[in-house]
Amino acid sequence: MRLEKVGRQRAMTLASGCDFSSNDYLALAGSAALRSAAMDALARGVSPGSGGSRLLRGNCAEHLGLETDAARFFGSESALFVGSGFAANSLVVSTLPQRGDLILHDELIHASVHEGMRMARAPCQKFAHNDVDAAADAIARWRAKGGCGTPWIAFETLYSMDGNVAPVDDFAALAERAGAMLLIDDAHAVGVCGPEGRGLAAHLHGCENVVTLVTCGKALGCEGALILAPSVLRDFLVNRGRSFIFSTAPSPLIAAIVRESLSIVANADERRQRLRLIIEHAGERLAPLGITPSGMHIQPVPIGEDSRTMRIAEALQARGFDIRGIRPPTVPAGTARLRISLTLNIDEAAVSELATALEDLL
Repeated sequence: MRLEKVGRQRAMTLASGCDFSSNDYLALAGSAALRSAAMDALARGVSPGSGGSRLLRGNCAEHLGLETDAARFFGSESALFVGSGFAANSLVVSTLPQRGDLILHDELIHASVHEGMRMARAPCQKFAHNDVDAAADAIARWRAKGGCGTPWIAFETLYSMDGNVAPVDDFAALAERAGAMLLIDDAHAVGVCGPEGRGLAAHLHGCENVVTLVTCGKALGCEGALILAPSVLRDFLVNRGRSFIFSTAPSPLIAAIVRESLSIVANADERRQRLRLIIEHAGERLAPLGITPSGMHIQPVPIGEDSRTMRIAEALQARGFDIRGIRPPTVPAGTARLRISLTLNIDEAAVSELATALEDLL
C-alpha cells in the first residue's frame, strides 16, 4: 500500500506498557470513584442506552441534570451534552455561523472543526497559528470588501499536538473590538488548568459572544462533550443542528458518570498539583536532550521524517513505553513527532526512565 511505503499507514493496537499516550490526565478513567458512580447509577435504574434521539424519547433526567450541573460549574448560561468532542465541534461550526458571516480559524485547529467547516454556510479562512494580529487583519480585509455579517474566530486553548497555549485574552479583546464570536476548544485544558479545573477559558464562560467546547473523555475520564453557550444558541443547536437532531442521544449512564466526574474535578487540586510536579520533572529531564519543554501535560518531541518517527516510537514501545508517533495529515508535512502525554498514570521515576531511553534513540 502507498501509505505503508511512505510510513503513514495507521493500525489500531491495544494499550500496553507505561502510559505516555492517553488523555487521561488525572487518572480518572479507570478510577474506583467512576466505577462506583456507574454502579450506583445502575442500581438506581439509570439506563445504559437512551433508545432514541433527544427530541424523541432519548432525552432523560440524567442528560438534563448533567447539563444543569455543568452550566453551574463552568459559569455558563447553558450547556448541551453530545456524544463526543468531534461531534460537538462539527455541530457548532456547521450550524451557528450563517450565510454572510466569516469563519476564521487557527491553522492548527482540530480536524473536527474542519469537518464542521466543510458543511458550514459561511466561508472559511485560516490565520497563522496563535497570531491574533493576523486574525484581526483578516477581519479588516473582509469588512473592507463589504463583509457585514459576524466573524467567528475558532481556536484551541491548548493545542493537542504542540502543547502550546493560545493568547486567549487577546482573542477575547479582538472579538470585543470586531463584534466577533469566539468558538473556543478547551478540550485539553479542562480538568487540569484554571480555577477548579474549569479550563483556560474559564473567565469567559457566560459571555454572550463565547461558545466553548468541553470534552468529557480527557481529564474527566469518561466520554462525550459539553457545549457551553448562551441559551439562545443552545436552543438554535437543538432546533437546527442536524447531527444533534438526527443522532441517538448519548448514554444516560455516561451522563450520570460525567456528573460525578465534574464533582471530583472541582475538588482535585491535589491531583492537579501532583501532575504539575510531573510536568516540571519532565521538563528538567528532557531539556538536556535538546527537547524544548512545553510546560504543559502535552510534550511533543519533534522528529521530522515519518518513517524515523515511527521507528523510534516502536523502539520505545518495545522498551515498555506506550508512546505513539504522530504523522501527517494529523500534523503538517515534515513535522512528524512523538507525542508524550503526561498523566497521573505515571510518576517521576517513569519519566526519568523514558528520558534515558530517548537519549539512546534520538
